[in-house]
Amino acid sequence: MSARAAELGPQALFGLDGEELAEVMVAAGEPRWRGRQLAEAIYGQRVAEISSISTLSKDLREKLVKAGWAVGRPRIAQVFTSVDGTERYLVECAGADRQTVETVWMPEGDDGETGDGSEGEKEDKDGGRWRRATICVSSQVGCAVNCQFCLTAKLGLQRNLSAGEIAGQVVSVLERQGVEVGKERVNLAFMGMGEPFLNYDNFMGAVRLLVKEVGLSPQRMTVSTSGIVPGIERFAGEATEMRPKLAISLNAPNDEVRSELMPINRKWPIEAVMAAVRGVKLRARERVTFEYVLLGGVTDQPSHAREVARLARRTGLPVKVNLIAWNPGPGIAYTMPEEGAVEAFKRVLMGEGIPAYLRRPRGRDIFAACGQLKRTVEG
Repeated sequence: MSARAAELGPQALFGLDGEELAEVMVAAGEPRWRGRQLAEAIYGQRVAEISSISTLSKDLREKLVKAGWAVGRPRIAQVFTSVDGTERYLVECAGADRQTVETVWMPEGDDGETGDGSEGEKEDKDGGRWRRATICVSSQVGCAVNCQFCLTAKLGLQRNLSAGEIAGQVVSVLERQGVEVGKERVNLAFMGMGEPFLNYDNFMGAVRLLVKEVGLSPQRMTVSTSGIVPGIERFAGEATEMRPKLAISLNAPNDEVRSELMPINRKWPIEAVMAAVRGVKLRARERVTFEYVLLGGVTDQPSHAREVARLARRTGLPVKVNLIAWNPGPGIAYTMPEEGAVEAFKRVLMGEGIPAYLRRPRGRDIFAACGQLKRTVEG
């Protein structure tokens, strides 16, 4: 049995890939091909209990349970529904600590992927429930980056999520929404709680599970980083067939402002981040996304837009800018941009030749919007 399978069990099957599940079955005295049956049950059919895996005999199911194995997929513990149809989930991990994280379902998405090179894909769904949707996924319990405008920062970092806990959020939401993988367009945004590149191995382990075992396309996944240079450099070495698209959480026009808003900038300033990004080999038509939160009077002026345009041009890469009007949260001393400021900012960027798009706020009333995830139980 592999070291990772031994480390995870005998307890959680969810999080093991097909080869590791085959080793579990061999250790149980079964042929390796039964591992593929296990993988299809827990990832394809989304079975949450060993007793419900109908492709295995009752005796084999009982043998696995007696050996201490369980599917071990995170479960949706609470649901909060917005007036706009967005759902925020408090997801309970299956480990002994029963930690909870947040995951968000946005029917019709928030337009975050517009212009990043994937918009040419077919978006219409036969039957018409929704044309496309986005799942916002967490990678850590809390976050250590301490962005001053983000509610998640108030939690601090409590622990990393395992690959199974990251991928399990996605599968639990797919099950709840009855999504048919391969027939319905679902985008994944690794932009929930946590900094994915500070949990790199588990983040990429989850991506591999979601691509190889669940059947999702990495070209419909986007990972956002605050600018963890070693993580970006590792990411640049990933094979394109297993690599999500890249978004940089920029949020400021220069190092002085960014260091105040995002203390991580003092370790890896903007130019160091840009140098790392230049090493990422992009697919045809793919663009790097700069995420930019507009804070009233702090980062939302036309002069700031001109600085951002210069930064974007200096990368030498195909880029786009996603503009996000700051979403308010209790205890955070910033204000939303004045009416018209976001559109004015966008016009300056477009005038400078930089593609710019507005990310629609989704689920503000239930603390589900960008920067609002803090395991709030009122909603």
